[in-house]
Amino acid sequence: MECLTLKKSNCKNCYKCIRHCPVKSIRFSGNQAYIISDECILCGQCFVVCPQDAKQIVDETEKVRVLLQSGDPVVVSLAPSFVANYEGVGIDSMRDALKKLGFYDVEETAIGATIVKKEYDRLINEGKRDIIISSCCHSINLLIQKYYPNLLPYLADVLSPMQAHCIDIKKRIPNAKTVFIGPCVAKKDEAQKYENIVDAVLTFDELTAWLNNERISLEKKKDKNEKSLARFFPTTGGILKTMAMANPNYSYMAMDGVENCMAALKDIEAGNVHNCFIEMSACVGSCVGGPVMEKFHRSPVKDYLSVSDYAGKEDFEVAQPTPNEVVKNFLTINRGTTLPSDAEIQETLRQMGKMKKEDELNCGSCGYDTCRAKAIAILQGKAEISMCLPYLKEKAENFSDTISRNTPNGLIVLNEALEVQQVNQAALKMLNLRNPGDILGDQVIRILDPNDFIKVLNMGRPIHDKREYLAEYGKYVDKTIVYDKEYHLLLGILRDVTEEESQRERKEEISRQTVEIADNVVEKQMRIVQEIASLLGETAAETKIALTKLKESIVDE
Repeated sequence: MECLTLKKSNCKNCYKCIRHCPVKSIRFSGNQAYIISDECILCGQCFVVCPQDAKQIVDETEKVRVLLQSGDPVVVSLAPSFVANYEGVGIDSMRDALKKLGFYDVEETAIGATIVKKEYDRLINEGKRDIIISSCCHSINLLIQKYYPNLLPYLADVLSPMQAHCIDIKKRIPNAKTVFIGPCVAKKDEAQKYENIVDAVLTFDELTAWLNNERISLEKKKDKNEKSLARFFPTTGGILKTMAMANPNYSYMAMDGVENCMAALKDIEAGNVHNCFIEMSACVGSCVGGPVMEKFHRSPVKDYLSVSDYAGKEDFEVAQPTPNEVVKNFLTINRGTTLPSDAEIQETLRQMGKMKKEDELNCGSCGYDTCRAKAIAILQGKAEISMCLPYLKEKAENFSDTISRNTPNGLIVLNEALEVQQVNQAALKMLNLRNPGDILGDQVIRILDPNDFIKVLNMGRPIHDKREYLAEYGKYVDKTIVYDKEYHLLLGILRDVTEEESQRERKEEISRQTVEIADNVVEKQMRIVQEIASLLGETAAETKIALTKLKESIVDE
């Protein structure tokens, strides 16, 4: 079972998760983020920072309900950070509420922490180990197992407090089932990896939802138990606070945050650290800064004070098991990735538009620290070239510039104050300007009548293909003006139609001349016809007279 899942429909391709992932265990494909389980250390940062809630912690509430129905006693191991998550509530109040849900009993994981810290003291007092790294944090354990396997000998081979406590519960209560409740997603994975110790894991968020659904309220009361020093465990340096630290040959230090822990591990790898006990926690502030705590109420100072006020000054009374009973073995976890060759990296960098070293901005907008790291991720199938913001910006600008340079139309961009912000070469030529500097930043009234721009700005309606004669430039243009409200810009497009207008005028002149010629021809033809008609009329009359006279002479005879 995957402990962290993705709601694909929610992912908006913002890359925020990869920017915050300390080990870059997220790949992008088809504009969606995917968690790479082989590389993930389950620190939960992607869950914390995702603005769309696309990352989800797998809910085990139903699994716990099934355990409760089994008839076996189900006992809760409650992480000591609960006192920070549930303000003003002590263990007795938590026990009362959880018993209403059907749990057999509720105990503090701090009991297991007491067992663990005593084992740490024993390892230090033996003095056989150069460096000891605490193994309470499963995310740190995964970090070392996956990314620093050569440092595994330094990782304390001791059960986590959760495991030590659940084993102790099962020793004391026959057939008991155990459920850990805390602020951590990694504990779900730890419970799965090491079987038959912890039967299920809930987050505080899951518990809160369950209590709300059952309408169970937590009573605001705190018990005080002086034998509860291990309640300090969920704070930075809290493990050290509970330890004797009696061996003067060791230095003792606490590291929180994956980046700080990675820096310390690199120092250890380099041989710069010796004779140290190092408490490591993946979360800043340790468990009180766990992903569920941080996601829903990040309050580090207040949370620390809550834990500090609730912790006692003496240890819980525990039956300390033998060293063999608390041993935990850690194995190397192969991530299954290989480093590409330098030639492949260089070719990918060229595809990203990084032709030379100076082109590698290493801006981190893609989530990777360097362009080279991004190129490696691309070759490993984890990233896409399009994730590079400068690359996309340059590509878009180049494409825009290509259009602007090659279009025959004049383009003029104004701000809402009607000041020229951009002008292309076609517009410069059309308006008899030598270079953009002659007009950029000036009012458009210097080169064009601003009335149409003002009308579009005020009315919000564009003007399309309005034909206008620019007398100053001796040109006819079809003018289009559009207002972009989102970017507060006016775009003017001038299409030079002077030649088209000249041809139209020539056609009109030819048409006029043709009509005149036709009229003249018709008039002349009509005149000729009339003359012919007139002549024909005279000839007919003369012929009639002659024939009449001839007829009369014949009759007379």
